[in-house]
Amino acid sequence: MSILAKLVTAMKGAASEAGEAVVDHQALRILDQEMRDAEKDLGEAKGHLTSVMAQRKGVQREIDRLTSAISEHEGFAAAALEKGDEGLAGEVCEKIAAYEEELGVQQGAAEQLDKGLDQLKQNIKTTERNIAAMKRQVNVVKATEKVQKASAAASQRFSGTNSSLGSATDSLERIKKRQQERSDRMDAAAQLHEESEGADLDKRLQAAGITKTGQSGSDVLARLKAKKGGGS
Repeated sequence: MSILAKLVTAMKGAASEAGEAVVDHQALRILDQEMRDAEKDLGEAKGHLTSVMAQRKGVQREIDRLTSAISEHEGFAAAALEKGDEGLAGEVCEKIAAYEEELGVQQGAAEQLDKGLDQLKQNIKTTERNIAAMKRQVNVVKATEKVQKASAAASQRFSGTNSSLGSATDSLERIKKRQQERSDRMDAAAQLHEESEGADLDKRLQAAGITKTGQSGSDVLARLKAKKGGGS
């Protein structure tokens, strides 16, 4: 294969992949449009069904008219025969024959229309069931698509070093660090205040045993005894 042919093949492959990517990206939109088209076709089919049903009623009216006319003219022919007028009866029978011929045509048309109506009705019912089933599947697909997109977005946002969760964790650690620093500064300020008031020196003298922290109960008792003994 020549270089030019390979380039052409590669370009065709790239175009095909790009086309598939567009179709995949717009899949739900395309699916919605296809469903609308199917419902539109179904509506048109129902319109045709209504028209054929109206036509069938017209044919039935003609059948009923011809049947009634035949019955009526048979009565006319019988009356003519009773009067012995075979010529008139023959003319009436010719009319009856024409009615019967037309009746046969109309009955044939009715049969064809009935077959077509049955098939059309069945096709419409099947299409309605298919569209209803497809709508249910489309709803499931849309729900799944939303869940997957949400899951993908969450995975992207809350995974990796640059994720929102990582940023939130860093922010939390910084807040804790600032709070600890603030607490340390407050402790240092308190310590400086104690030192400036001589409290630190008192604590160191007490720790060395040079000064006492205060009188205990035994000290008070000893003092009272000594005072009593001196007074007596």
